[in-house]
Amino acid sequence: MSYRDYDWWWSTMTTSPSPDTEGHHDTEVAEAVLLLDEPFEEPDLVALRGSVAAHADRAGLAPSRVNDLVLIAYELATNAVRHGGGRGQLRLWLAGGAVHCEVNDRGPGLPEQHRGEPDRPGLGAPGGRGLWIALTFSDQLKLTNTADGATVTAIIRLP
Repeated sequence: MSYRDYDWWWSTMTTSPSPDTEGHHDTEVAEAVLLLDEPFEEPDLVALRGSVAAHADRAGLAPSRVNDLVLIAYELATNAVRHGGGRGQLRLWLAGGAVHCEVNDRGPGLPEQHRGEPDRPGLGAPGGRGLWIALTFSDQLKLTNTADGATVTAIIRLP
């Protein structure tokens, strides 16, 4: 299946539909089961992969999809470190028959050229693969610029 077959959308929301304590009350949040809520910096990236794998496995994802989610989380967290202020927050939760992986950062937000569907980077390109990988391996991907930075949420449906 081509990455263009996946759902893709850009959101201009100013809040994130993740399970948090900031008063969000939509249906998805009310039914969400928080699996992981972890701040990270560059030295934490490798350990974060293990945490995501363990929680995704316990959530019931097939082993190949656990690997997909680990790759997605790692790429998004790496982007947050490189482009979003050096640190971020990763949240993993179950809702609506899917595992949601959200990465927030405190950077300048996603630049205009990254707000649409990403093209596949060329073989010699030095970067630019993070969002493309997340889109390719997730069932849905949501990008949100907030007043405080950027939020990217990848969704992988349970079997």
